[in-house]
Amino acid sequence: MLQTNCYLLTRGERALAVDPGGDPGPLLEFLRDRNLVLDRILNTHLHFDHIAGNAALARATGAPILASEEDRFLLETELGGGGFMGLPVVETFDFTPLVVGETEFLGLPCLVLPTPGHTPGSVTLHFPGLAAAFVGDLIFQRSVGRTDFPGGDMKALQESILKRIFNMPPETALYPGHGPATTAGDEKTHNPFFGAMTY
Repeated sequence: MLQTNCYLLTRGERALAVDPGGDPGPLLEFLRDRNLVLDRILNTHLHFDHIAGNAALARATGAPILASEEDRFLLETELGGGGFMGLPVVETFDFTPLVVGETEFLGLPCLVLPTPGHTPGSVTLHFPGLAAAFVGDLIFQRSVGRTDFPGGDMKALQESILKRIFNMPPETALYPGHGPATTAGDEKTHNPFFGAMTY
């Protein structure tokens, strides 16, 4: 609905979906065509444009949904439940709290990093072995996530980027919730929201 990026990470015959924000039909077709089994559905945060496809995708695949407990309150608002500006209401779904720290998905080491700012429970999914991180709406190519929604905090967002993103190896690919991919090093050097800061 808002051109949100949904990502599918595959390894062998298994797959992981990140932020299915709309009709999961094309994703389900992709899975079927390649005989892939969806292991998990992960949400970087619980805004409606990142979760609108959760319920249908989980129902079709049996994959559990994982998201931050700190963002659960958003599901009781239009930001999480949808329905404002003529947008559809998000179908309710159950989720398992996504615990921050070291874990693994698809047998790959993953660091679930707390990166609040856009929302209180925003997380970044960093796969060091792939030199890749799914950052949600924390940071974009030459921009950052908005913080004027309830629960947003610009200072927290800047600290999350400084401490979590800019400390990643510079070649780490950043896959944001909207727009093109970028890298940690490129944003550290060129992101205008940090040009006057020291770090």
